[in-house]
Amino acid sequence: MDKKLTISNIWDSSVIKFANSNAFSIVDDEPITYKGADNKVNGLMAFIESCNLQTNDKVAILSQNMPNWAITYFTLAKMGIVCVPLLPDFSSFEIDTILCHSEAKALFISENLLYKINEIKSDFIDTIIKIDDFSIVKGNKVEYNENNKAKEHYSVNEDDLASIIYTSGTTGNSKGVMLTQKNIAFCAIQSATIQEINENDRWLSILPLSHAYENTIGMMLPVYKGSCIYYLSKPPTPSILLPALKKIRPTLMLSVPLIIEKIYRNKVLAEINSKTITKTLYKIPFLRKKFNLIAGKKLYETFGGELKFFGIGGAKLDRNVEIFLREAKFPYAIGYGLTETAPLLAGTNSKKTKLQSTGPVMQGVQIKLNNANPETGEGEIWAKGENVMKGYYKEPNMTKQVFSDDGWFKTGDLGAFDKDNFLFIKGRIKNIIVGANGENIYPEEIESVINNFRYVVESLVIEKKGKLVAMVHFNREDLEKRYKHVRSEVENFMDEILESLTQDLQIYINQRVNKSSKVQIIIVHPQPFHKTATHKIKRFMYN
Repeated sequence: MDKKLTISNIWDSSVIKFANSNAFSIVDDEPITYKGADNKVNGLMAFIESCNLQTNDKVAILSQNMPNWAITYFTLAKMGIVCVPLLPDFSSFEIDTILCHSEAKALFISENLLYKINEIKSDFIDTIIKIDDFSIVKGNKVEYNENNKAKEHYSVNEDDLASIIYTSGTTGNSKGVMLTQKNIAFCAIQSATIQEINENDRWLSILPLSHAYENTIGMMLPVYKGSCIYYLSKPPTPSILLPALKKIRPTLMLSVPLIIEKIYRNKVLAEINSKTITKTLYKIPFLRKKFNLIAGKKLYETFGGELKFFGIGGAKLDRNVEIFLREAKFPYAIGYGLTETAPLLAGTNSKKTKLQSTGPVMQGVQIKLNNANPETGEGEIWAKGENVMKGYYKEPNMTKQVFSDDGWFKTGDLGAFDKDNFLFIKGRIKNIIVGANGENIYPEEIESVINNFRYVVESLVIEKKGKLVAMVHFNREDLEKRYKHVRSEVENFMDEILESLTQDLQIYINQRVNKSSKVQIIIVHPQPFHKTATHKIKRFMYN
């Protein structure tokens, strides 16, 4: 086998090394082995040939996570066909726009998402295939047969385009990130230097495979190491997730901050605050650590009791929640990266975490801080490595803007290193608000304070006419339960309660931030904010 860094080689190598090990499964089904999955891949190659698809064609996947998602992905990679993964949460308009822009010739789609393509206008889509069973929805009436073999011999190169991932970013303009076979293979292999993984590990996948984070770290990496990946049959609501955790007892999982923050606030903190005595005692640091340790043991058992790595990425983790995870001795770890870097740039394992840091730079990657402030050490994070994208699809000018003349990729994030070379992310440069005296104000840090106030679900800090404004979404359901006894006594009781809460919140915030970060106005935002796939608020919609 050649030594090229390709997705195709990773797959072929794992099929040989781990032939009889389990590869993929739906939680309540029997797992399929690597050899069994390879048989499906070979059958699918022949099927795709019958659909008149060829190397370098673009093929989209619109599906919830399942074994056939992974099998389709590896099949396309082996044939040199460019995969265009679409987020299941994309609207019909976004899907149509991306299919047209990418010029995808075929679409693999799960049955439950067929309704989203009823009014597709793309002129390029000749073939639509139901990914659940590889049956034809539109196109040549060919049948999938696992025993068929491809007629052609396919050979892919490291610099061949493997995937175009369209970001649904916080800045609004969805861009097609071009990742090569080498970008993705390199990132998966280097990620294995951070955490020990083997063929006995069980991964539970809860984030969309169409996102670079889950795609590379949650699919490519476990396949490279011969682990088994389990998928949920439905979205990860508590009623679906809790029995799955009990049954699979995963050893590794990936998550975004919102998931673990919700667990902390809605379960751990809610239980502590339910009694006056525990609420009071929790404020004493020594006793808080004891409470957190007890809660951590319960949480660990809830996750199946065998977890060794709970990766958190995609957005900044709230400081108080991270303090809880540390004191609870929960095996969390934080990573940093972007879709453009396939995605990982920095990370660590659960034994080497440092509060609010993403860990050191990943092996094989270079990071420098451009134009760093001599006083704070903060500068824009620039990166180099084999995982850095080829560019934005059909956007040469946009591509040129994010690369320096000597080839550094400009992340747009502000960061700093400590004495141990651990990276700390300060925020997106575009989000930074410059105060009246020229000082930098980081809205994410103020939001972190706000989000720890009682009944706050999420918040967004913006600048309006020189004033700092906090838009806050409260948990109205919890408020109604808490104050149901006054509903009949006060005519507009919810308005009264929210007004009182916002006054308390403004005092709470301004006691905890520096002078330049004090909030002047609070606006109650009645609905949840619109978010990206990694649950970051789409700021451009509110500025």
